[in-house]
Amino acid sequence: MSEHPGGPLDGIRVLDLTRVVAGPYCTMFLGDLGAEVVKVEQPGAGDDTRGWGPPFTGGESAYYLCINRNKKSITLDLKSTEGVELLRQLAKAADVVIENFRPGTMERLGLGEKQLRKLSPRLIYASLTGFGADGPMSDWPGYDLIVQAWGGLMSITGTPDGEPVKVGVAIIDLVAGLMLGKAITAALFAREKIGVGQRIDTSLLEAEVASLINVGSNYLIGGKVPSRWGNAHPNIVPYQNFRTVDGYLVLGVASEVIWGRFCQAIDRSDLTDDYRFATNTKRVENRGELIAIIAEVFIRRDNETWLKLLNDADVPCAPVQTIDKVFQAPQVLHRDMLVEVEHPTAGKVPMAGIPVKFSVTPASVRLPPPLLGEHTGEVLKTWLGMSDETIEEFKRKSPV
Repeated sequence: MSEHPGGPLDGIRVLDLTRVVAGPYCTMFLGDLGAEVVKVEQPGAGDDTRGWGPPFTGGESAYYLCINRNKKSITLDLKSTEGVELLRQLAKAADVVIENFRPGTMERLGLGEKQLRKLSPRLIYASLTGFGADGPMSDWPGYDLIVQAWGGLMSITGTPDGEPVKVGVAIIDLVAGLMLGKAITAALFAREKIGVGQRIDTSLLEAEVASLINVGSNYLIGGKVPSRWGNAHPNIVPYQNFRTVDGYLVLGVASEVIWGRFCQAIDRSDLTDDYRFATNTKRVENRGELIAIIAEVFIRRDNETWLKLLNDADVPCAPVQTIDKVFQAPQVLHRDMLVEVEHPTAGKVPMAGIPVKFSVTPASVRLPPPLLGEHTGEVLKTWLGMSDETIEEFKRKSPV
């Protein structure tokens, strides 16, 4: 088997015109897979997340650092003729252009998909918006929180008697970014067969509606508007958290086989013979009675004892861990999900590792999150063949 020095997207050039979370998360994913990602930022300001802190290290926010590794940063003033023309040239040299401006913005700049395709028929043009590229809400601005609310996710998150709650991370940004990243890799594969690129567009809203999965399906099939279940599950019982002597433990009894093993593990085999709990459907119908019984059992012992008993019985369970324990866990460390990268101003920066492993073309962390405009000269030279003199002249004409 021959060795491949780069990742699966080695040799692919990505021109990244995105900012905030969803787009940068997508392009970081492509960069981790080996693509050369050039992040285009506004001179003097850059990506909004550069200012989203504290905490900061080396002048950069932790928020910016977590979603911008494996990229090079250039600054271009897209309000200037020179900046727009250079971007057109860079797009011609790219395999992928990805942007998350409001619909119509790129076209007004002369940088829309049809305009750039005239320069490069093989270009993959990817667009990510808040609510969609067209339709009655296409001009709405969309942050993750806004779309979590509008798209229904907040209405099903939180305790039954509490307020609607957002997910603890910008989950729709991440889902939309990953969906777009997968679509881009698929379009690159298709290009090898059909010889031309294509336009891809998605939105935070579409990613959220697709992510409603069983809850959305429950409504579409059953006709009942879903409510908040806290840490419980609308269709599986028991599948939630329980209080122990010294903390919380979550339990996932997702099959009848597991139900039998669970009852034996907690020394309540009698529950398997109880008609009220004989099947998952019955357990859902009699949720309140069963949860009260299980809660009374779990509160008698500590987490460590229960974890051993349940794991020995092959019953899915876990303690509710804080983030510090997660990053110290032997399994996380063994799977290289904590890595360090050397940053020019912050020194060694710890960050979450790459979650997918390739046996032949491994993904890798090669570059730290870039300083604003750190690679402007380098990219203009390597992508466009510009001389040092021409680059300096450009910098004098247009702010970078």
